[in-house]
Formats: sequence, structure tokens, C-alpha cells
Amino acid sequence: MKHVMPFLVLLVAVTFAVSPFFVTSFAGFDPALFPVPQDDPPVQPAGYAFSIWGLIYAWLIIGAGFGLWKRAQDPAWQPMRPALFVSLGLGTFWLAMAERTPIGATVLIWAMLVAALVALWRTTRADRWLQQAPVAIYAGWLTAASSVSIGLLLAGWGWTGATPAALVALVVALALALNVQARLPRAPEYGLTVIWALVAVVVQNAAPLNAPVAGLAALGVVLMAGLLVWRRGA
Repeated sequence: MKHVMPFLVLLVAVTFAVSPFFVTSFAGFDPALFPVPQDDPPVQPAGYAFSIWGLIYAWLIIGAGFGLWKRAQDPAWQPMRPALFVSLGLGTFWLAMAERTPIGATVLIWAMLVAALVALWRTTRADRWLQQAPVAIYAGWLTAASSVSIGLLLAGWGWTGATPAALVALVVALALALNVQARLPRAPEYGLTVIWALVAVVVQNAAPLNAPVAGLAALGVVLMAGLLVWRRGA
């Protein structure tokens, strides 16, 4: 199986990247899918932040392509491939799921995140910018996106208001992200991607001002940046 895994990883990286072309223009969950419609929820980052998907798709394909072309049998690349294959394979179907059911999409994105973190843990310093870096930014964005899904479910099913739901989601994201980054200082791209998402939450809640959400997101930026500086070079 390990002999075909480099090809399979490239294959799912491509199917993952092209999956948006097979759904209607997805711009977040349809508010009508929730019992309490989620129009412009405070937990969701500002729209510009989602442009990072272009970088993620391209970098994953480039990394997987290099891995197949130059590192197909390299033992430094083998450990992370099965988990990355699972995550990207699930991701291929995420948009189609998200168009139909937020609950199913939330379960799926958390499964993607778990597999992506396993893959990140199994990366090595070999060919860092083509092996570790794309997995790190992918896992970092999934950390933010999976936490956002929790906030949307909490508010969308009326279990909490929109602001408390956003605060819970931010706490989940920060607890996970700070723990991962503290244990993986060699992958600062992960933390930088989380910071990208947190800044976009600040922007989303700046006008009109939602001080609790913007304030917690801004605190998260400071904590994550401080951790990156503190653990630099570890």
C-alpha cells in the first residue's frame, strides 16, 4: 500500500481542490438550514479570510506532487501520508455535505481535523516547505473552521445566543490551537494560520462592535503570537 500512497495523496489533493466546482457557490452554511437562521453570525470570520483556501489547495497539490515525483519511497515522507489521505479524502465530500446538513458537515470537518493533526504530527523537517508547511496551514485553518461549526450549531439550534456561541467556539479553538502549537513549535505555519482566522473574526465583529467576541479573538491573536515568539527555534 505504501507504494501507491504517494499517488493516492496527490489524487485526493486534486479532488479536494476541484470539489468546489461541483457544488453551487458556497459562501457558508445556508441560514435556512438552521432552526434559528444564522445571518452574518459573529462566530464566522470576515469573508476575505476564506481566500486562504486557494493557498491551501495549491500548496497541498504542489507538496503531494513533489512527494510523488521526488520522494515516493522516502521514509521521511511515509508516516504522514495515510492520515493526510484520509483527511483530504473526507474533505472532497465536505462541501456537498455542508450544502445539506450543518450537523453532518460539523462531524465531517472534525474528522478531517483529527486526521490532519495526525498527519501534521507525523511530518518531519525533511523538505519542510513541501511536506510540513502545507499540512500545517491546512490543519490550522481546519482548527478554526471546525470550531466555527460548533458555534453555528449552538446558535443555530437555539441552545445559546449568537454571542455566547461565538465565545464558546473561540475558547474551543484557542484551547486546541495553543496546545497543538506548544507541542509542535517546529510548525509555526499552523499558528500563523490560526492568527489569520482570529484577525478575521476581529474584523467581522468590529463594525458594528461586538466587544466580547472581538476582544476574545484579539486576545487569542496576542496569545498565539506570544507563543510563537516564545517557542521560536525549539
